[in-house]
Parts: sequence; structure tokens; C-alpha cells
Amino acid sequence: MEIKKVGVVGLGIMGSGIVEVCIRSGYPTVISEINQGLLDKGMNAIKSSMERAVKKGKLSEQDQNAALGRLTATLKTEDFSGCDLVIEVIIENMEIKKKLFTDMDKICPPHTILASNTSCLSVLEMASVTKRVPQVVGLHFFNPVPVMRLIEIVRTIATSEETIETVKSFGQSLDKTLVIAQDAPGFIVNRLLIPYLLDAIHMIEIGAATKEDIDRGMELGCNHPMGPLTLADFIGLDTIYFIANAMYEEFKDPKYASPVLLKKMVTIGNLGRKSGKGFYDYKK
Repeated sequence: MEIKKVGVVGLGIMGSGIVEVCIRSGYPTVISEINQGLLDKGMNAIKSSMERAVKKGKLSEQDQNAALGRLTATLKTEDFSGCDLVIEVIIENMEIKKKLFTDMDKICPPHTILASNTSCLSVLEMASVTKRVPQVVGLHFFNPVPVMRLIEIVRTIATSEETIETVKSFGQSLDKTLVIAQDAPGFIVNRLLIPYLLDAIHMIEIGAATKEDIDRGMELGCNHPMGPLTLADFIGLDTIYFIANAMYEEFKDPKYASPVLLKKMVTIGNLGRKSGKGFYDYKK
């Protein structure tokens, strides 16, 4: 099946980025949020990102205007009825996601593929509330979406080969590199990344080194573009805490257990860049 029209539900940082790469790649795209304020905020984020690309000479004004012309913003789920692929990028709450999948299953035509951008929740559980289980798949993009080249395609035990091949073609059309992961918490990247980040936080917790030296060590010693604590702030400490807890719940492996320090920082709202303060202070 060929994807001709895309739907994206949720216009946070990830959703806005996914929309941008879709419309820049030529796809008419329907977008939605839970209220007009969030819809407008997402639209502004998409426009601002593309304006920065124009200023850097990476996108022409003509192409920017053409891409924005492919957008249809809505608050009505019925407007997704013409989509061949719908990607949900909403809050990481299984019950809310299942409600959305139930609604989309009723609204979308039988051929439509339903995808989740979840970073750790069970795609099969989302699929279970639909009548199209073979056509449900995970499409896990990485932030910032216009820059990061990877998409994890998450295959459940019931996802059809036709669905996998269709989303592979779609991902390639976005100029992304694709890897296929099984439907288990953390998939590929986070299953390796989260223990690394948690170990760095443990080191801060026990006073093994300063945050600056931990980051500098990994940047210069392993040629990483940013150290683990800077990366944790960039991802969001609440996101890391949520993923770690989900993985620990599934595997019961101590390497996925959140440090007490991480829980305390999330509790007081020090979430990293998004809140202005995490391991580093971004308000200065």
C-alpha cells in the first residue's frame, strides 16, 4: 500500500517535528490537538522551525510555503477519515492511547495503518482495542525529528509483513534510516540508553565525580556529542524516569531501577531544559 495522506495526533515537540518532516516530504497531513490553544502552539512551532531552516539556507521560502499548504489543522477526529497512516504522539498514558486507537479504528477506512510514537509502552496493547491488529505498528522518531535520521519500527507479534513494508517505504521517503525492533519496553535505543543515563545519575548520587567531569569524560573519552547528564536534561528527566519505571516493571532488572535522586528531581519539577533546570541551570 502507498501512503498518500498522513494524520498526526498530538503537537508537542515530537509531534510538531514529525509533522514538519511529513509536509516537507510532500505529504498532505492532518493534525490535531485537544484544544485550540495547543493546536495554535503546535502550528507556531512548525512554522518557527521551518523559518529557521529558511534562514540557514536549508529550505527555500517557496518550499516552505508549499509545505505549509499541505497542512490541515483540526479539532475533529472525523477529519482523519481520509488518512492512509495515522501517527499518535500523545501523552504516554496507555488508557488515553487506547481510547484514541479505539476512536481512530472506527473513523479510519479499513486500509489505514495506525502507528504509535511511544518510546516504551506496548504497541500490541494499543492494537488490541482495534479491529485491525495486523495494521498497528510502532514508529518511534527521535528528537529533534527534522535532524535525527533514525526511526525505530516496532513490530508486534501480530503486525503484518505488508504493514512493515509500507511503513518502511514511508520512512525512507522521509529520508530516514530504519531499524526494526520487537515490541518490548525500550525497543533498541532506550533499552541500551536508559541504563547508561541511570548509571551517570547514580555517579552523581554517590559523589563519584562532578557532572561536568562525567559529561566531559564521555564527550572526549568516547567521542559522544554530549555527555549523559546533558543528554538527560535534553530528553527530559521525567521522560527518563517514566521509561525506566516501565522497563523495570516489565523486566524486574535492577539496571532499570531509577536512582532516588532522579525521583526527587522529577518530584520538585527540575526536569531539564523543558523546565529551565535539571542537572544544569538553563535560566541563566
